[in-house]
Amino acid sequence: MTDLMQRMVDYANRPNPYPLYEELRRTPVVRQEDGTYLVGTYREIVQLLHDPRLSSDVRNRADAPPASEEGDGMPLSFILLDPPEHDLLRRLATRHFGPPHRPAFLDGMRADMARIVRERIETFAGREEVDVVDDLAYPFPVTVICDVLGVPHEDEPLFHEWAEGIIQPGEATGPEDLEARRGRAEQAIADAREYFAGLAEERARAPRDDMLSGLVTDDGPEGRMSRDEVLSTAVLLLVAGHETTVNMITNGTLALLRHPEVLERLRREPGLIARVFEELIRYDTPVQFVPFRTTVADVEVAGTTIPKSAAVTLVLGSGNRDPAAFREPDRFDPDRPEREHLGFGGGIHYCFGAPLARMETQLALGELVRRLENPRLVTDTPPYRRNAFLRGPRHLQVAFDGVRD
Repeated sequence: MTDLMQRMVDYANRPNPYPLYEELRRTPVVRQEDGTYLVGTYREIVQLLHDPRLSSDVRNRADAPPASEEGDGMPLSFILLDPPEHDLLRRLATRHFGPPHRPAFLDGMRADMARIVRERIETFAGREEVDVVDDLAYPFPVTVICDVLGVPHEDEPLFHEWAEGIIQPGEATGPEDLEARRGRAEQAIADAREYFAGLAEERARAPRDDMLSGLVTDDGPEGRMSRDEVLSTAVLLLVAGHETTVNMITNGTLALLRHPEVLERLRREPGLIARVFEELIRYDTPVQFVPFRTTVADVEVAGTTIPKSAAVTLVLGSGNRDPAAFREPDRFDPDRPEREHLGFGGGIHYCFGAPLARMETQLALGELVRRLENPRLVTDTPPYRRNAFLRGPRHLQVAFDGVRD
């Protein structure tokens, strides 16, 4: 099994990596030829997500650059840090995103988000077929994250371009292609930072009711982020608030169309959408791996000692199909009693944007199910994106007989 990671990221296995995950789970901890460790069983993943000896700080990696900061002297975003730095920056960001300081912020966006989805689906009228990715799953989340951050709507196309650029290294087909894509990613990050720097200055002079205004004007008891920390946080939210939700909506649509009995039930029982969503993100989570974690001490996991300074990858997609945690894990079942999936990670790095992603995906899928008459896949299996870490179809063609009012 020493080449298991290579097989899991092989594009040929993108449509269905789950048989490989079953192979991975035969041994809770698998050491690869390059000295890295894979963990694919639910219990052990949960253990490590909560273990402070597993560091998220990229500066602890054996291949870390000598500088203590990422490119262009910018500080690391908080998902790449450990406590106490991580905790402070996450708290400062949360003050302007949700409870306890802004408990009504996301709920206050619900009506606008529902309107955006309705308007997108109304454009389907008169057509016989749509690409759920390009026609809904991409444009909807980028509009929402722009509203959250306070970005003018006319600049939304820039956000789509930057988000696509930043994740380019994950789409690489080989070493030479990787270098080129890294260059594109670095340029996208630089362009996004420059844009946010200008917008942050505007918001500092004339604050509005948006997250960026809050970050640059915060006078809370713990102070405020530095200018550079604001920019790193904004770029993080741009990508995290867009790319994962695109795949949630697309993977969810695909699963529902492959399980028409659940789709029909959801049409009859719209209140089922919350349970359907939780099962969807377990069944085919958009974030398949948590890579690049590093042990800062020896860690014993299921009888195996992972040594200090080892690189560890947690395979969330495998943990979510572990039969030790979920009965009949390969079955899509919204009524299953086991609800504690790994779709949003866990521990101190539990997905910051999970409440927003839940709301967006439930609104999008609920409206699709309600409005489309006789929806069906044009092609099964659809073409997948090359990125093995952010799993989802690049296109999802869906035919239908009409659009209900």
